[in-house]
Amino acid sequence: MPPADSATTPEPAASTKRAALVYNPTKVDADALRAQVTDHASRAGWAEPLFYETTVDDLGDGVTREALDAGATAVLVAGGDGTVRAVSQAMAGSGVPLAIVPSGTGNLLARNLGLPLADPAAMVAAAFEGDVHAIDVGWARLVRPDGSHEEHAFVVMGGMGLDAAMIANTRGDLKKKVGWVAYVDGAAKSLVKAKPFPIMYQVLGHRMHRAHIQSVLFANCGSLPAGLELIPEASVADGDLDVVIFQPKNPIGWLAVWRRVAWDNSVLRKFRAGRRILRLRTKDNSVRYAKGAGVELAAAAAQPIQLDGDEFGEATAVSARVDAGALRLAVPAGHPAPGR
Repeated sequence: MPPADSATTPEPAASTKRAALVYNPTKVDADALRAQVTDHASRAGWAEPLFYETTVDDLGDGVTREALDAGATAVLVAGGDGTVRAVSQAMAGSGVPLAIVPSGTGNLLARNLGLPLADPAAMVAAAFEGDVHAIDVGWARLVRPDGSHEEHAFVVMGGMGLDAAMIANTRGDLKKKVGWVAYVDGAAKSLVKAKPFPIMYQVLGHRMHRAHIQSVLFANCGSLPAGLELIPEASVADGDLDVVIFQPKNPIGWLAVWRRVAWDNSVLRKFRAGRRILRLRTKDNSVRYAKGAGVELAAAAAQPIQLDGDEFGEATAVSARVDAGALRLAVPAGHPAPGR
């Protein structure tokens, strides 16, 4: 997909441009970050920037809409994966560039895009002088047990089943102390009670399936922390969702799942000899992959849901779709375009 750069739309004069910073005050040094954004705006000849804090009641989508209504021509977001998700939801389709200032423990979208995680200043500068590219946004329509429904965006991945239970069982205080490693604790608690559940699913363009599974993921990105490649070929700019079905039959099946993610995808695929080994290996159905513009899921009973690492309660059905190129992303000048 070609870059959605400024050449496609009229460029406003510098003095009429205004940046807005949306930040989670528990994740950043607010004073230092605000000063940095103000300094860049001044040097670029932009108007005084706008600042918005997220709250427990507004994870970022509400204040981002306020920023857009106030005329922001670029938005910076600083917070965890949940903040990035909420801000992206409000900005999808707006045409206004978003710059992600890495913060929090996961930074999953920034990791998948190869952005400088240890250099927040580079991402602040990108909002004012970087390149702009388009990436896809996923949308998940959730059907609740009472029949009501709601729709939320995601930029990394969503899931139904064990992965969502794992996130729900992860202690917030432990996550603050040890970061993403805290999910190991949540996984241990979830695996003890894990039972396969019946589901019907259909990836758009494929036939319908009925299966007993542990978890299903619908993903816009494929990389996890610690160098784990869940979906090596996933792209945020291909107009498709990647769907992963986990259906191990027993403990040995879970070992096959772990081998697939931690060894096959994350190590062997990087080498020519390793790829030859994978082609010769007998296929197993513990992990199944599919790709399409969307996926329909219907479970026999309500299951836990997660979107971009945040729990979203329970749902009996999910319709996930991709909105191709809906989000314009600011990256450091010369940074590779997403999906290339």
